[in-house]
Amino acid sequence: MKRRRLLTASALTLAAGAATLSGCASAPTPADYAAEKPVLDLKSYFNGELVAHGIFTDRAGKVARRFTVAMTGTWQGNEGTLDERFTYSDGKTERRVWRLTDLGGGRWRGRADDVVGEATGVAAGNALHWTYTLRLTVDGSTWDVQFDDWMFLIDERVMLNRAVMSKFGIRLGEVTLAFEKR
Repeated sequence: MKRRRLLTASALTLAAGAATLSGCASAPTPADYAAEKPVLDLKSYFNGELVAHGIFTDRAGKVARRFTVAMTGTWQGNEGTLDERFTYSDGKTERRVWRLTDLGGGRWRGRADDVVGEATGVAAGNALHWTYTLRLTVDGSTWDVQFDDWMFLIDERVMLNRAVMSKFGIRLGEVTLAFEKR
């Protein structure tokens, strides 16, 4: 009986340890993409005219909204502006103006009127990882929603973006975008 409890305790400890390790191993970091090419240079990519096509999928994976974004990026030194103009499939429009700052060493800061505080990001290789809180109006209520946002440069013209939205740690859905540099 004692040996059986010892084996059971050992198995549980091993399983808990494996779950912890697999949980840690599953979260990517920008450093995981440091060797990937082409290298994402935000100042170069987000300079000039771009267009993006995107969808918002709810927690069940159903496409809840489609949209297009026309963007214009401009830079002066390490400070940039990305003017985004959204057009949704239902005809509604929105505008967000990002003010971006290159902090050096692959680190970035972003601000916009509907961003609570500031976005922080790290770029390495072909990837950029942003985290921020966006203030959204949903059915007449205001929600502060967290974004875990990844961008991956595919080639000199195309970048893919996947952002997971959550509130109180509960996943609300995802935004998927395909950017094209003009």
